[in-house]
Amino acid sequence: MAGEGMSLENVVIVSGIGCHAKIVDYINVNSFYSLHGRVVPAAEGIKLARPGLKVIGFAGDGDAYGEGIEHLIFAAKRNIDITMIIHDNRVYGLTTGQCTPTSPLGSKGRSTPYGTKELPLNPLEVMISSGATYLARGTSHGIELLKKIFREAILHKGFSLVDVLQVCVTYDNLYEYYDKRVYELTDHDPSNRQDALVKIREWDYNNDGRIPLGILYRKEERTFDENIRAAGKDFDRDAGIKEYLSRNNI
Repeated sequence: MAGEGMSLENVVIVSGIGCHAKIVDYINVNSFYSLHGRVVPAAEGIKLARPGLKVIGFAGDGDAYGEGIEHLIFAAKRNIDITMIIHDNRVYGLTTGQCTPTSPLGSKGRSTPYGTKELPLNPLEVMISSGATYLARGTSHGIELLKKIFREAILHKGFSLVDVLQVCVTYDNLYEYYDKRVYELTDHDPSNRQDALVKIREWDYNNDGRIPLGILYRKEERTFDENIRAAGKDFDRDAGIKEYLSRNNI
């Protein structure tokens, strides 16, 4: 994207707590480390304060779908123009192997030595129901497709989320499982919500069905940040800050 003329000065990435957060050390752009589960509100704040920035959040499945699920739902509901990339390895790898909201039924970990007794969340179904306007899925064994998906998600105007099925080789090595089941979507209309739901529900993160990869859903809709700017178009931000500081003797 930099090669196409996008200024990296106008890109900022936000991470949470977990193995995924090392991404901040590998990409030489503006970045912000947030708290566990708080990637989304930090990204939202940056976008509202500096609407000209491209804001990309990186989070793990425990980080986003566990501690941070309420923030994720409301960001999708608002359709704020940020991109969330979820490093979904279906295990808390940093804290040595506990189950996450996308771990399948019966998964054994430090917190569930006899196997978890609950079904996993289907995060993409939650997101489409919450109002997300761009949803996609890829795997870490499909880098070219991931690059395409990431590019479209970042350029999409509105809330976009990419669920990346990747692997923690130490605690949950699922490479063979995914390689046998994934397939790339063809002849799929991502603008059709019902078709998108069918594909999203084809694999529920627990069954052994086929796993569709690619752009599952895409919709154009006015964004939250556009609405905020429109409502406050006559507000002089800098003058307002100065007035507040002066009024409070700061």
